[in-house]
Amino acid sequence: MISRNAFPLTFPLLWSLLSIFLAGSAPARAEVKLPGLFSDHMVLQRNMPVPVWGWADEGERITVEFRGNKVSTRAQHGVWRVTLGKLTAGGPDELKVTGKNTVTVRDVLVGEVWIASGQSNMEWPLRLSFEPQRDIQNAGNPRLRLFTVPKLKATEPVGDVAAAWQESSPESVSNFSAVAYYFGSYLQRELDVPVGMIHTSWGGSPAEVWIRHEVLAKNPEYKLDILDAFDTQERKVAEAMTQFEQEQAQAKQEGKPFDKRRPSVGWRPSELYNGMIAPLLPYAIQGAIWYQGESNASRAYQYRTLFTDMIRNWRKDWDQGDFTFLEVQLAPFMAIKEEPAESAWAELREAQLLATKKLSKVGMAVITDVGDQKDIHPRWKRPVGYRLSLAARAIAYDQDIVFTGPSFRSMKVKHDQAILSFDSVGKGLVGLSAAGGPADQDRASAGELNYNATSGHLQAPLQGFTVAGEDRKFYWAQANIMGDKVVVSSPQVAKPVAVRYGWADYPAVNLYCSPGPGEQLLPASPFRTDDWPISTAPKREQGK
Repeated sequence: MISRNAFPLTFPLLWSLLSIFLAGSAPARAEVKLPGLFSDHMVLQRNMPVPVWGWADEGERITVEFRGNKVSTRAQHGVWRVTLGKLTAGGPDELKVTGKNTVTVRDVLVGEVWIASGQSNMEWPLRLSFEPQRDIQNAGNPRLRLFTVPKLKATEPVGDVAAAWQESSPESVSNFSAVAYYFGSYLQRELDVPVGMIHTSWGGSPAEVWIRHEVLAKNPEYKLDILDAFDTQERKVAEAMTQFEQEQAQAKQEGKPFDKRRPSVGWRPSELYNGMIAPLLPYAIQGAIWYQGESNASRAYQYRTLFTDMIRNWRKDWDQGDFTFLEVQLAPFMAIKEEPAESAWAELREAQLLATKKLSKVGMAVITDVGDQKDIHPRWKRPVGYRLSLAARAIAYDQDIVFTGPSFRSMKVKHDQAILSFDSVGKGLVGLSAAGGPADQDRASAGELNYNATSGHLQAPLQGFTVAGEDRKFYWAQANIMGDKVVVSSPQVAKPVAVRYGWADYPAVNLYCSPGPGEQLLPASPFRTDDWPISTAPKREQGK
């Protein structure tokens, strides 16, 4: 059953059917009502049609006014929607909606709107990031606006969100997503237009909870491994709950202590899409940033399709074309291993990298240099936001900048050496010394420290390369920069067949490119040249 606030525009092809359903289930409304997204201090997306919608009595005439333009419609089955023409950046202005009553939204800006979503590393607040005091103190910016979607699990799509926009200030940024804040701040400064960040994330969430149920159900693999598996688990938990309650009641009756943990079913597929994405549709946006994957690492092979299907799902349901989608590759985590080994986290990073090759307008921020062996939540969020902003400037705004580090292109074998070629080398490949650690990278993205060709921290020996022969056994390798190539070899491998870089839970790596004088160095993504079966692949793939 869809609630009376269930959003009728979530899936445009079902508009008529959902409107009829809502008419039968919703009580009469006495006043024009707008979703929570349309509050004072909001930001509307520039340079594209802007939907405005809400609820009203059946047949009520609704007029929306903005910047002297008026658009009218009538409510059908209790809902209404109009579309404003393309808007130029600026403000503040007022948005007025008139029916039997009038609703006025004040201090409205027009600029760039971005969604920020994922799990705990996106949710991580600014106040808990690395040395945040000065950034919080200096957060006053009337042209940066923030919106946090309340956490909500739902079994059906909902259509409203109980929150409001806020200006960026020391008070509003403290508990706001650090990555989203830094991204929005850099973007606002570089574009010199208002920016609105809509933060919607939940720690520990796997990707499938952010995907519409129909998308999962149409894929036989997802139906079996995700939907059916959840149904089975739910039945088992229901049985366990019955036993739990009986044991609890008996312990109480006998006056005995009872400390057994209550059974829990875990994440329900699609529940955060329903509760935290559906109510944002079809609010006009420029794009999305995404930091998630830790909870899917054990199923990294599946993430190759699951993640790209999620992106397609969001793009289809927003119904505004292939908007820019930017992801954060997983940060290093867990103990550094002495010998090369298989790694589910490396396989998840590969799945993230593949998304940039499979889909258009998908970019990735590589953060191999800002991890923490002992903490899955590294505190250095400023470099993450900075690198995402570089990708946005290049992909969404067509700026001619180097926005990503070296990307593996091809390998040639000559005698006992593997010669690797790369794309996105900027002004040249660089081996950064240990001086370029997480704290330095954070200060660099704050503009306090530059890594460039004269910094004195460059051209250290390369780390993190392994090489294998036909026996598929990997050994640590010597790797040297030769112009725009990297030459890899090992005394244990007479004839190289495959090379891997950064293939570990915690990759200790230092290959970068230099975008140019005064610009920060950008790290290379971990990669492998082979296509051998990986540890998280299904059994049918393991024997290949």
